[in-house]
Amino acid sequence: RTDEVKVVEIPKDTRPSRRPAKGGRGGGRSGGGAPAPQLPPIGDNRGGRKRRRRKGKSAVDQKEVADSVRRTMAQMSSAPSRRRRRRREDGEAGEEEIQELTIKVNEFTTVGELAELMDVSATEMITACLQMGMMVTINQRLDMDTIELVADEFSYKVEKLDEVAEEMIEELNEEVDEEKLAPRPPVVTVMGHVDHGKTSLLDYIRRTNVVAGESGGITQHIGAYHVELEGGRMVTFLDTPGHEAFTAMRARGAQVTDVVVLIVAADDSVMPQTVEAIDHARAANVPLFVAINKVDLPTANVDKIKRELSEREVLVEDYGGQVQSCEISAMTGQGVDTLLEMLALETELLELKADPERRAKGTIVESRLDRGRGNVATVLIEEGMLKVGDPFITGMHSGRVRAMLDERGNSIEDAGPSVPVQVLGLGGLPQAGDTFHVLENDRQTREISQKRQQLRREQEFHKVRRVSLTAIHDQIAAGEVQELRIIIKGDVDGSVEALQDALMQISNDEVQLNVISRAVGAITENDVLLATASDAVIIGFNVRPDGRAREVAAAEQVDIRMYRVIYEAVEDVKAALSGLLKPTVDERVVAAAEVRETFSVPRIGTIAGCFVSEGQILRSSQVRLLRDGVVVYEGVVGSLRRFKDDVREVQSGFECGIGIENFTDIKVGDVIEAYEMFEIERTLE
Repeated sequence: RTDEVKVVEIPKDTRPSRRPAKGGRGGGRSGGGAPAPQLPPIGDNRGGRKRRRRKGKSAVDQKEVADSVRRTMAQMSSAPSRRRRRRREDGEAGEEEIQELTIKVNEFTTVGELAELMDVSATEMITACLQMGMMVTINQRLDMDTIELVADEFSYKVEKLDEVAEEMIEELNEEVDEEKLAPRPPVVTVMGHVDHGKTSLLDYIRRTNVVAGESGGITQHIGAYHVELEGGRMVTFLDTPGHEAFTAMRARGAQVTDVVVLIVAADDSVMPQTVEAIDHARAANVPLFVAINKVDLPTANVDKIKRELSEREVLVEDYGGQVQSCEISAMTGQGVDTLLEMLALETELLELKADPERRAKGTIVESRLDRGRGNVATVLIEEGMLKVGDPFITGMHSGRVRAMLDERGNSIEDAGPSVPVQVLGLGGLPQAGDTFHVLENDRQTREISQKRQQLRREQEFHKVRRVSLTAIHDQIAAGEVQELRIIIKGDVDGSVEALQDALMQISNDEVQLNVISRAVGAITENDVLLATASDAVIIGFNVRPDGRAREVAAAEQVDIRMYRVIYEAVEDVKAALSGLLKPTVDERVVAAAEVRETFSVPRIGTIAGCFVSEGQILRSSQVRLLRDGVVVYEGVVGSLRRFKDDVREVQSGFECGIGIENFTDIKVGDVIEAYEMFEIERTLE
């Protein structure tokens, strides 16, 4: 093909072999191949000869160029069909050939990289794109739809990789040695409807007390807990706030759980979240246990629960099915030991094993920004042994394990399979469900991190460019579809993601949701300024605005809404979008006090020595305790003193002693915030 393209450039003495001389016309061409002495003398009819030669050369040049271009384009257009034809002729291998013609790519792979994967030249790749109406360059990145179209043109199938350089990581890691596999503890996920007793069950099993009053029983911090049962057997329990985070992990390919325990309250019924939990367990293809809780209550109706479960195709053994069930009371401990014994027997049958000697691999369960420690992530180790000093890659971020803590905050040096640990030393905050890999050195982790960050930038860039005139026209035709812009701030990344996923499922014909920002940490002045510039509402999940943020929000009239339960935020937004804007109860912060010292008083508990920085604290005030901007407890003032005297109120600028009723976990640096509730009319502007 290259020779044919260059026909007009080859020396004259080679042309007669391709293009025989024709008499009369084009004498310059026809005689071009003869030796110079055979040419007629210059003086013989010089003018006419010159005119004829010029005319012939121009005509032949145009014709040859047109023929060459036509032949070249014909060859280029037929190349893919010839490739397909050759592959069909050689396709006697059947399934083996299909295996060979599958390529694994990430979204936004460049044209050059795609050509290399399919073993074709970049020129052929660009030509194929031109024929499909796409102007591309060798370094241009293609989205997944375009990659699939181009690959199909070359008879290739595409398999999308979830993570950039995932194959590279697998190659760098050692092969699994079957002889080194050892039994590992099971990972059990507890799921169920709000208020059905998930946290109460886990609290009883751990034999520890969590902060009281946890928002209607919903667990706000996604966490994992390593528990030792009787007989020395270990079990890891995964605790999630609702099921959105569990879904997010599965969406990223993180199969972290071995067994799902479904909690259903005997005094209630099968609720929508119960059905969701059943669907998630089926989708994950893991064994399901049913724990019927609150059987100690007089209103308990166990048969009703089993009947409703059977309607959802969950047949317990009493109803002729294979799903094991257990009647328990998380408050009294009734039946909990039986449940644990059933779990132990079931997991023994699963024969769970892992290699504890290879480089560690795991999954991110939660991540958060700690004021004293920086970026902290809870990692559930799946394989290998994680040690202090190991270089790792997780999501877009690389790092080196600076320190490891167990769920109780104790420092540890290593952690094996099925053990949850808090890891310090991350370069950023990964997302729940991101894979965690230990590699050989920092160079490898940095290289993969840079590739993934570049891909994320490309994805964000393409998202911005997805707006089209057609979409704008459709919006105008539908009556100018409006957006409700939202900024989400939360205490941990898993909660923020769960709230965003829940909110993004809400929309109607008039208003659409657009989450313009989401982050971990307290609500700051920058968040309020962003909301002002973009006309957005700020939703805080288990976090509070600082003093400056409240001032700016009041001045700019920015709506800040705080929630401690995901479904309450979802219901509020649903009601707003549906026009059901009834008056609601809101709150006003009336005072704040900084804890500067703590005292232990017999028969009373812990008293906080405070300085009232703003407002006026009353003896009857409702208060909340904030630690690093995160709500730790909500309650009422139990005692209010100035020196040794009980007082009814303390003004701003004075010191006092504050005791919170039924709560003693107060630390220096905490902030006690007093607030009052009032009704306001809700509007959606």
